[in-house]
Amino acid sequence: MKSIIKMDDVWKRYQMGKTEGLTVLKEVDLEIKPGEFVAITGPSGSGKSTMMHLVGALDVPSYGNVYLDEKNIGNISESSLTLLRSKKIGFIFQQFNLIPTLNALQNVMLPMELIDVSEEKAKKRAEDLLNMLGLGDRLHHKPSELSGGQQQRVAIARALANDPEVILADEPTGNLDSKTGTFVMNFLGEMHEKYGKTIILVTHDLDLVHYAKRVVHIKDGRIEKEVKNRKNSKLYKNKNKRKRR
Repeated sequence: MKSIIKMDDVWKRYQMGKTEGLTVLKEVDLEIKPGEFVAITGPSGSGKSTMMHLVGALDVPSYGNVYLDEKNIGNISESSLTLLRSKKIGFIFQQFNLIPTLNALQNVMLPMELIDVSEEKAKKRAEDLLNMLGLGDRLHHKPSELSGGQQQRVAIARALANDPEVILADEPTGNLDSKTGTFVMNFLGEMHEKYGKTIILVTHDLDLVHYAKRVVHIKDGRIEKEVKNRKNSKLYKNKNKRKRR
């Protein structure tokens, strides 16, 4: 099976003046297949945020190669990379990153507008997604008029707008209460199990890594180890069962 994302001997270095520099990632090799649920974790300063930007094709490596759908992101123009990223990856961020001047419906429609989906189709899909996430009565509310949990559900709908193969979730429960955080993680689990989405979870919260089937631990800019997680398949299902009782 081909890789959806591959990192080949990737280094990332930031210049800190004329002579000094900071190397954040070193010798990183990572391959993610379609339909995997992978958690990337590590302590603060380990390089996982930088790795997230590279995995999500939001940045390019200093050395080495990153491939998205077998295309080297370092060899693609910025406009072509933006289009590829928009179609292939949906992003969920800790800070939600919603546009404050747009309402929920408009925020979800935006990614579709970037790939020239008609306004009628974009509106219909945005409404369907927001309804699915329980926000049918909040379509015309702006982010400031929504709770944190509601904003994150809008962000999830936006991430799914273009039906991407990959959902990249960066600390998706960091600003949420435990109940809403559980909803978000269960939803990601359902996207993986039911719809075959590739889920990449970036987190320092070890309670969340059990949702993943593979856990990549980063330390000091290097992949320290990878672990296959056998607990995940029943975890969110059991939580759902307890919730329904």
